[in-house]
Amino acid sequence: MRRIGLLEATIGRSFKCDDGRLNDIQGRHVSETDVVKALDSASSGVVQEGTVGAGTGMVSYGFKGGIGTSSRRLPETEGGYTIGVLVNANHGRRPELVVGGVPVGRLYEAVPPVAQALSPGQSEGSIIVIIATDAPLDSRQLTRLAKRAALGLARTGSTARHGSGDFMLAFSTANTIPHYPKEPTFQQLHLADTHLNPLITATVEATEEAILNALTMATTMVGRDSHRIEAISLAKLRAILDRQAK
Repeated sequence: MRRIGLLEATIGRSFKCDDGRLNDIQGRHVSETDVVKALDSASSGVVQEGTVGAGTGMVSYGFKGGIGTSSRRLPETEGGYTIGVLVNANHGRRPELVVGGVPVGRLYEAVPPVAQALSPGQSEGSIIVIIATDAPLDSRQLTRLAKRAALGLARTGSTARHGSGDFMLAFSTANTIPHYPKEPTFQQLHLADTHLNPLITATVEATEEAILNALTMATTMVGRDSHRIEAISLAKLRAILDRQAK
């Protein structure tokens, strides 16, 4: 996967991730020069998580949200395929947060002012989930994977409220379609539906983990008009999970 930086911010804005609590959302601060610079500086390697790129102004479950990633590699007996998930987490209310089956949001503390301030007519926030795989899947199968990402989202407690504008997109790198083929036909690999289950499980697991990574990698931020969004306390999170494990 590639680090995009400012371009991530442009993409996040285009797909509707409202960062208005921390950002001057009506401003037009990303210029053509910024986008070109982001494209020119794109590099391979570990993907940055948390308060970066499009994740800079995100709020998730009442905590600072942002970019999160996770992946799964299937054993060779199941094809050896890889599923990679990238999320831009900007969704959920504090009491909904679940980590490993533990109702962390309800155990953490009272609902913070930022969550209480939401009225029925206001946006609930949104999440973008991008799923990449090298498995040879067609568009119908990729749509099935994208739908399963919602199950990973639900594992973290989200109920996809009325105001949520959630997006799940999936793509495969397995087949290359020639733009100007010399022959009138070409062949593609295609995974049988009966072998799709391991990829479905991997998608659900990686989506859940990517969201939790976004939360735990984010940092506290002060945005426009001195609005402050606290990152989740890792010490408090660990204490809650340890108590529930005893």
